[in-house]
Amino acid sequence: MTKQELIDYIFDEYSVEPDFPFRMDDVTCVFRHIDNRKWFGIAMVIPYRTIGINKDANVDILNVKCDPIMMGSLRGKPGFRPAYHMNKDKWITILLDGSAEQEEIKALLAMSYGMTVSKIRKARSS
Repeated sequence: MTKQELIDYIFDEYSVEPDFPFRMDDVTCVFRHIDNRKWFGIAMVIPYRTIGINKDANVDILNVKCDPIMMGSLRGKPGFRPAYHMNKDKWITILLDGSAEQEEIKALLAMSYGMTVSKIRKARSS
């Protein structure tokens, strides 16, 4: 999945457009819930070497919130790394270079979206 395919998918599936919150950076974008403004994804471009891959090139990545129980198994798969520049216990980095399966990216986006959705407060009974 390319970054543009990701942006298109997120718009089609969640009706969310990318937000560019960092001044002087028109590349890094976040995907937020409309109601609570919580991030469920952030897309960036970083050097492969930054995440321990011995390549002299840049790569598009997506960070998503993830169930900590799944972290260990995901990090052992191609296309997945410990979260870049985020809490490594709660977020994971997905390389958008074709090494991660598209269906797995979509499933993890759905998980991240669900984990960051607004919690409805139950009315207290009197």
